[in-house]
Amino acid sequence: MTPRLPLPLAPVPLLLPTLTALPLAALLLTAGARAAEPNIVVTVTVDAEADKKPINPLIYGLNYATTAQLAALNVPLNRSGGNSASLYNWRINARNAGKDYFYESLAGGDDIFDQHGESFVALTKEAGAQPMMTVPMIGWVAKLDRGRKPLAAFSIGKYGLQQDFDENGFAEAGNGRTLDGVPITGNDPNDAAQPDSLDNQQEWIRSLVARWGTADKGGVRYYIMDNEPSAWHSIHNHVRPTGAHAKEIADLVKDYAAMVKSVDPAALVVAPEEWGWTGYHYSGFDQQYSAEHGYDRAPDRTTQTQGMDYLPWLLTQWKKAGRPVDVVSVHYYPQGGEYDGKDSTSPGMQLMRNRSTRDLWDTTYKNTTWINSVVALIPTLRKWVDTYYYPGTPIAITEYNWGAEDTMNGGTTQADILGIFGREGLDMATRWATPPTGSPTYLAFKLYRNYDGKNATFGDTSVRAKTPDPDKVSAFAALRKDGALTLMVINKQLDAPVPVKLDVSHFSTQADAEVWQLAAGRLTAKPAVRPDNGTITLPPQSVTLFVLHGGRG
Repeated sequence: MTPRLPLPLAPVPLLLPTLTALPLAALLLTAGARAAEPNIVVTVTVDAEADKKPINPLIYGLNYATTAQLAALNVPLNRSGGNSASLYNWRINARNAGKDYFYESLAGGDDIFDQHGESFVALTKEAGAQPMMTVPMIGWVAKLDRGRKPLAAFSIGKYGLQQDFDENGFAEAGNGRTLDGVPITGNDPNDAAQPDSLDNQQEWIRSLVARWGTADKGGVRYYIMDNEPSAWHSIHNHVRPTGAHAKEIADLVKDYAAMVKSVDPAALVVAPEEWGWTGYHYSGFDQQYSAEHGYDRAPDRTTQTQGMDYLPWLLTQWKKAGRPVDVVSVHYYPQGGEYDGKDSTSPGMQLMRNRSTRDLWDTTYKNTTWINSVVALIPTLRKWVDTYYYPGTPIAITEYNWGAEDTMNGGTTQADILGIFGREGLDMATRWATPPTGSPTYLAFKLYRNYDGKNATFGDTSVRAKTPDPDKVSAFAALRKDGALTLMVINKQLDAPVPVKLDVSHFSTQADAEVWQLAAGRLTAKPAVRPDNGTITLPPQSVTLFVLHGGRG
C-alpha cells in the first residue's frame, strides 16, 4: 500500500557530457572497472520488423513531480494520490494520511506532497503535463482546528499515552495504539475529520471545470476513484474501522464515476487503484476478516463475488453498469524487501531487485516471497480486463517503486521497468514518487525522455530485442518517428563489465550510432560507434542508449 511520504533529498548535480576522442574500449568503461573476462560476449538480438507494438508515452508518469522536474524529464503525466488523498478536503485545503503519519489532519502548504487540488493542476499544466486527480469516496474528509492548526484523530490528551507519537511535529498526535501495542477502538471519527458526500465532491469537480475547462478543452482529463479502498480499514481506521465490502466499492465507483461524467462528459475515470496482490483478490472486508479466520472462509467471496477474485468481479459489475471506468488501475510494490527493506542495498537484495522485475511480465516466473505465485502483472491485468470488462480498455500501474533510488542498482532497475512497460504494452504508469533530482533513478527517466536536454526520447514503437539472460543484461528496442532505431541495453551485473555484440536485422544503419550512458551515477554522451563493428564493453550497473540512424532494410 502507499508508503509514508518520502523526505526530499538534496539534488545531485547532473554533469554535462564531455565529448572526447577516445578508443572505444576506454570510452565505454567507467573509471576503475576491471577488464571484461575474455570470450564471454552477450549478443543483443534486435529485429526492427518483429513484435511491433505502440509505446504509450503515458507510461513515463510520476507521482508528485514539481514543475521543474516534469519539464526536465519531459514527463507527460503527474499523479496526485496516495493515502492523504482519501481524506483531502478541497474546501479548506487539508489532508490526513491516516496511519502513515499519526492520523494527523494537516493544512496544505507549499510542499509538493501537499498539492491535491487546484495548485497541483496548475503546477502540472505549467510543465505541459496532464494531472491525475484523486476524488475521495471514503465518506470523510479532514478538518482543522481554529487558525488552521492540526487535529489528532488519536489525541494523547483524550485517548491516553500511546505506543508512539509525533515527537518532531504535533506531539499531541498518537499512533492509535496503547502502550502495549493494542489498537485503540471506539474513537470518535469526528475528532479530526468530518462527514463527506458525493454532492460535496461534485462541487469540487465543478470548480475544477470552471477554472480549467472540460477535459476535451484542456481541463483535467483523469479522475481517480480514491486510493486503495480495500486498505481503508488499515490506513484510515480512525474513520473506517471495518473493511469495505466488495459490493460497496463496486457501487461507490459507479456512483462517483457517474457524478464526474455528469459534470465533465469528456473526463476519464480511473479505478480501482488497489494496493497489491491481496487487494486484487480479496475485498477489504475479506482481508480484515481473513487475517483472523483464514482466507478459506472469506465472507464476501462467498456471499457477494460468487467465488470470483475481487478485482475481476468488480469488472463484471462495472460492465453491467455500462462502462463507468475508462482506465483499470492497480498499484504494485515488490514484496521481498526491495522497496524498503533494511538491507535494501546488500548484494543479495540487489540481485533480487534485478530478478523481481519479472513480476511485471514473465508468465513462467513464480514470485519467491509470501505471494508464492506467478504474478505476471501486465499480462494478468490485460487478461482480466479483456475477459471480464471491455477488451482493449487501457490498463495502468499508478503506484510502483523498486527502491534504492539513490544507487545505480535502483537506476538500472528503473530503466528495466520503463523498458518492460513499453514492450508489454502497458497504457499508463506513474512511479511513487518522483525520485530525487539527479539520482540514478531520476537519470533513468531522463535517458528515456530527455537524454540530450532537448527532449529527445526513446522510440514510439517497440520492436524485438532479446538477450540470453535478462536478469544480468536486458535490452529494449524501438522505432522512432524520425526514422531512428533506439536500443536500451542494461548491464545489471553488480561488478562485472560486459562485452556486447549488437545483431540488428531489418534496419540498415547509414551512420555511426549516438551513445548515451548512465554509469557511476552520471549521464553522459559518449563518442559515436559503429554498431556492427565488433563488441562494445559496457560498465557494471549501467544503462546505455544507442541511437541508430538509417532505415528499415
